[in-house]
Amino acid sequence: MTVSLRGGFEQQAHCQLFRFTGQLDAYSDKQFGDFIASHRGSGQPLVIDLSAIDFIDSSGLGALVQLAKQCNKGKQKFLVVGNARVVQTVKLVRLEEFLHLQPNLETALGSLAA
Repeated sequence: MTVSLRGGFEQQAHCQLFRFTGQLDAYSDKQFGDFIASHRGSGQPLVIDLSAIDFIDSSGLGALVQLAKQCNKGKQKFLVVGNARVVQTVKLVRLEEFLHLQPNLETALGSLAA
């Protein structure tokens, strides 16, 4: 992880939870993808918690789209949790359905446990 992006991984009962803080941009999109790839298993849903992200740009969105495509190809469920800034950016480019955007972590985890 770069100084601008910090990530954490938590194996949960129903999913693999990735939490990120900082900036998801052109300087950190590769580290974002590498971090997820190094911890990701197959099968279990991925929850990407971006609620502590300060900034996301088109490169960050591109990294999310690539991850969503990989998950779709492997029939792996994929959810993104965002804060107001992330939600606004994702909705601006109309990717909220493709990225399965969730309003908060509780909602995302609850949808997987059901």
